[in-house]
Amino acid sequence: MSSRPERPVLVVIAHGSRDPRHAATVHALVERVRAQRPGLRVETGFLDFNIPSVQGVLESLAAEGVRDVVALPLLLTRAFHAKSDIPAVLREAPSRLRIRQAEVLGPSPLLTAALERRLYEAGITPADKSRTGVVLASAGSTDPEAIAVIAEIAREWRHTGWCAVRPAFASASLPRTEDAVRELRALGCERVAVAPYVLAPGFLPDRIARGAAGADVLGDVLGPAPEVARVLLDRYDEARTPFLSAIGA
Repeated sequence: MSSRPERPVLVVIAHGSRDPRHAATVHALVERVRAQRPGLRVETGFLDFNIPSVQGVLESLAAEGVRDVVALPLLLTRAFHAKSDIPAVLREAPSRLRIRQAEVLGPSPLLTAALERRLYEAGITPADKSRTGVVLASAGSTDPEAIAVIAEIAREWRHTGWCAVRPAFASASLPRTEDAVRELRALGCERVAVAPYVLAPGFLPDRIARGAAGADVLGDVLGPAPEVARVLLDRYDEARTPFLSAIGA
């Protein structure tokens, strides 16, 4: 009787940052993933600034004899890093590895739930929703697909009972967070909350925070919210299905 095949190793690919809060938050999220799926091997690699590098992690796994890997971009939208940078790095991986690139995390209802969690932690209550306008503040991108996804999330989120929801961007696109705050005030929302649609602290999240100076509430970054960890595992499961099919498991 053949033994049960090992599950593919999950390699979480983070962007990296000079800001030490970034790596600390990524590692906290990965620990949350491990806690939700005991027995799953999860490794972390960074594209830039931090160690270990993605290439270094993949080479170490190959040297151990690992065969199957799910590479999961720690990204909220499909923009340049997901479409270009990460595939380029994976193409340079050791040839013995069979690698499937998982989809990016967003959009997902679980991420919207995590955004609300952060706003509630910052002081908003469900009873406040109808009189509160929300700025959905993302890092920004030059990729039209990514911008359209943020706008659609804002439209969908508005239907859950908020006074209004407006997208904003810390770079590359407009409006900025402070502009969206002013727009919500002009619309007549009694309160304004800023929900950073970012995973970890850093330069652009700090810009979002400065732009939120005129708001009543500023939520924290998504970080190691349990809903975010659940999305990571969902994306992993989706990507590992072809491996299971190939071995008849």
